[in-house]
Amino acid sequence: MVQQVPATEDYWSVLGLRPGSDGSSLKRAFRNQARRWHPDLNGNDPRAEEQFKLVNEAYAVLSDPARRDAWEAGLNFDEAGPEGGGDPFARGFPDFDDYLDQLFGERRRRTREPEQQVYPVDPPGEVSASPPPPPPVQATTDLETLVELSPEQALQGASLEIELQDGTAVEVKTPAMAGDGWRLRLAGVTPGGGDHFLHLRVCTPDGLRVDGLRVLLSLDLSPAEAALGCAVVVPTLRGPVKLTVPAGSSSGRLLRLRGRGMEWGGQRGDQLVEVRIVVPEELGEAEAALYQRLGQLARGPEHRQ
Repeated sequence: MVQQVPATEDYWSVLGLRPGSDGSSLKRAFRNQARRWHPDLNGNDPRAEEQFKLVNEAYAVLSDPARRDAWEAGLNFDEAGPEGGGDPFARGFPDFDDYLDQLFGERRRRTREPEQQVYPVDPPGEVSASPPPPPPVQATTDLETLVELSPEQALQGASLEIELQDGTAVEVKTPAMAGDGWRLRLAGVTPGGGDHFLHLRVCTPDGLRVDGLRVLLSLDLSPAEAALGCAVVVPTLRGPVKLTVPAGSSSGRLLRLRGRGMEWGGQRGDQLVEVRIVVPEELGEAEAALYQRLGQLARGPEHRQ
């Protein structure tokens, strides 16, 4: 039976679509919103249950041409059963994936994969396509997740499964020869249409950082060690080695250990050791007097006593 009803809900807005969107957009938006509001994925929140029912109601109307025409005309099809049980979820909510399988008549992966390969931000590359942002309209917000990789995973590439803020699982393949500090971008996948960045950390317990075939190490020295030169033992991927620091080394100077980096296809990178001069936080009287004297010498003869 068809009856006149007030237009209390804008079903297009419920699914985050523009009026008149095509069938594939409708199905994609429904999947996204159904996953977002399914009670099992929201701790059985009563608000999520009501929103999930509304999402299903919107899809049921918009996917049926006759019901959509009636709704747009301000009418409604009364489809309550003989017993008046119009709520299809009166006896509980089915498993999310089983529910979509039954509704669409297909078997799907349990995780959503980006439609395009993800590349690191530096160097820049193409990024994955994103579904329409869900209502209500939110300010664009970028999110970031720290991902720790072993040197071998960074060198060969690794398959990761990342769970986004809305509970969606995304599978990402990191590029080969990735490095510490790289950021991978998943475009437009956060609520509001922002990007989700994966910040890669590729470090060893003894402080080595891997960047492609190169290995990087920061070496802290006292001012005296840097000025006079010294011999120190530093870690490498294949065990500790002795390194000679030349006299007069300033902060930022790079010392190269050839062939001590990562190996790939017959190529082997180097290890770069960066000198960092560290000044004591507290000085004794004798140390302070020596630094004052050094300061006088550095300023020239007119300041010497």
